[in-house]
Amino acid sequence: MGERLRVQSGGTGDAVVLLLHGLGATGDVWQGVHDQLADGPCRWITPDLPGHGLSDPLDRYTFGHFAAALAPLIDGEEHVVVLGHSLGGVLGLALASGWFGGSVDRACGLGIKVAWSAAELSGAKAYAERANKLYFLRSEAAERYLKVSGLGGLVDPDDPRVDAGLTETPDGWKLAFDPRTFAVGRPDVPGLLAASQAETLLAVGEHDQMCSPEQVKEVDANATVLPGLGHNAHVEDPSAMVKLIGDLLS
Repeated sequence: MGERLRVQSGGTGDAVVLLLHGLGATGDVWQGVHDQLADGPCRWITPDLPGHGLSDPLDRYTFGHFAAALAPLIDGEEHVVVLGHSLGGVLGLALASGWFGGSVDRACGLGIKVAWSAAELSGAKAYAERANKLYFLRSEAAERYLKVSGLGGLVDPDDPRVDAGLTETPDGWKLAFDPRTFAVGRPDVPGLLAASQAETLLAVGEHDQMCSPEQVKEVDANATVLPGLGHNAHVEDPSAMVKLIGDLLS
């Protein structure tokens, strides 16, 4: 692939589900889902996206470059479902196009932000141009990681799921992700849905503050709304994700 990816895998079964995390996070956010899929009905593959966690960075971050780096993970698999959150959902739709290799049966984009303001886009671009700050204490870096990844209030700073999101240096702690990933831009979700060679589905938490059900349904009238959940539905209620995966596999 040219870039080393940290990849976790497990489960049993003929079908495989590729689980893709969102911007700023790592594959460890799927831990609750991993635990519930341990005995089937499928295998699971969960990478840290390029430039995140323990995976190598890319020279350039576009949705296409991300998808091209991930496609080898499903090469040779006959029955593939992709469930991606936020940025990962966009990449799942990109893989479903078939443009990057591999074959996807079904793809679900969870919590994809479909409405962007000019201020939000310029803010992301500005963030991408800043180097990661160095923190003297791990707890300070952990709090920052949780804020950037949207996991504040859902995951404790001392939780092992935070570890892959941090890097220890001789001078202190910093976030492991490459801030340049924030310059990836606005996704063309309608275009990706139209280009998909697989069955596609959008899903959104009822209380998602990043993308409301109304906004998502403007793009996909048949989008699934997950009752009582917010933007990080896969962390809030792993069992709801396992049910969604079961529906995708059926």
